[in-house]
Amino acid sequence: MMKEQVRRMKPVIAVDGVCKRYTVRAAGATGYRTLREKLTESVTGYGRRLWRQIGPRRSRAEMATAPGESQFYALRDVSFEVKPGEVLGVVGRNGAGKSTLLKVLSRITPPSSGSVHLRGRIGSLLEVGTGFHPELTGRENIYLNGAILGMSRREIQRKFDEIVAFSEVEQFLETPVKRYSSGMYMKLAFAVASHLEPEILLVDEVLAVGDAQFQKKCLGKMNEVSKHGRTVLFVSHNMPAVKGLCSRAVLIDGGRLAADGDVDEVVNQYLSSGTDMAKTGIIPADVPRHQDVPGEAMFRSVRMKDLQGSETTQLYFGQPFRVEFVCDLLKDIPDGHFEVSVSTTDGLHVLYATTMDGGRGPAALPRGTHRLAVEFDNPLLPRQYTIDLGLHHQNGATADFVTRCLDFDVLRVAEAGGDHYRWPRTRGLVRGVARWQAHGANTGSGAS
Repeated sequence: MMKEQVRRMKPVIAVDGVCKRYTVRAAGATGYRTLREKLTESVTGYGRRLWRQIGPRRSRAEMATAPGESQFYALRDVSFEVKPGEVLGVVGRNGAGKSTLLKVLSRITPPSSGSVHLRGRIGSLLEVGTGFHPELTGRENIYLNGAILGMSRREIQRKFDEIVAFSEVEQFLETPVKRYSSGMYMKLAFAVASHLEPEILLVDEVLAVGDAQFQKKCLGKMNEVSKHGRTVLFVSHNMPAVKGLCSRAVLIDGGRLAADGDVDEVVNQYLSSGTDMAKTGIIPADVPRHQDVPGEAMFRSVRMKDLQGSETTQLYFGQPFRVEFVCDLLKDIPDGHFEVSVSTTDGLHVLYATTMDGGRGPAALPRGTHRLAVEFDNPLLPRQYTIDLGLHHQNGATADFVTRCLDFDVLRVAEAGGDHYRWPRTRGLVRGVARWQAHGANTGSGAS
């Protein structure tokens, strides 16, 4: 009944055939032109306008393009609707057009063609640094954002204490936000956007900035917002968070809407889009990467071996393994550490190891090709897993991070002996070391 009621509701967001086109100037083009070039351009422009009237018809994009320029479509013919109270996940590779879509929805930038119809006020949290005036204090920015949303001073005052408590920045409320750390900035921005009661809340990958406890609090708040009939659009590369929060998702690929439907199906389609890399371990330059400072490093390949040195992507139950990878550093990194993560194929981290484990500090990593290897004991229960690779600075900034670099399977059969996984279904992700004790007559023959 509830689903049927939602289906009959008018959409709070209706996106119809939206395109966003940018003009790209050719390399070497400059903003400065000589008098001769300006006169030539004027004559050429007059001739071009005359030819438009008497020559063959061309598209508007072609007519708008000047010599030395080309058209780039960040979004192309995107259409979908969102009903009140829905939490819609927006997933896709870096550069696919997700953030552009949210900027069009929040009216930061207009569409080149198509239409967007919104019913209600929008609260946007698109990136750290958006929406606050750096010279104003935290207190002043709360009132400024409320006014931008169309709220009265009395409405803002009613929510003020909740916002401050949620943001955890009460101590710095009278400090200009330009002195906030990125984490503090994000906490206050999310608190304002989620508490000032917009009908539509747009959230774009900001949870990556906060600590784990605050991320959990943000996810809970977005869930609460949706239960009050308000709509959330959530852009994230955190697939477990998308699956946990959203019932529906859309996949943006190359500026187009590639999928729209059940969140599990759409996320699985997105995660399987890099299957060539996941099968071979060869990491192309254009795969999705998270880089806080682009141009520092790039992972190139990864492979898995058993401890005898044979390459494999199938492990016996309990069999130790070795991960070898190659990373090119494009510049010196004075305080770096590598990580290797083992995750489920939908992005849930299971094992995690870094070069700082065991009390070691960050390392000075020189420019050039680095080849590393790490050996793991294998507590993994039978299922398919994948390897993620990362390189980070001491302050947490990421030089390069690539997910689903190489898939592998843990079998239900042990390599030797009778220590097989006997159960028809896998329960949990890892088998911990357990020491059983039993007392009494009816404890079973296996007890000691």
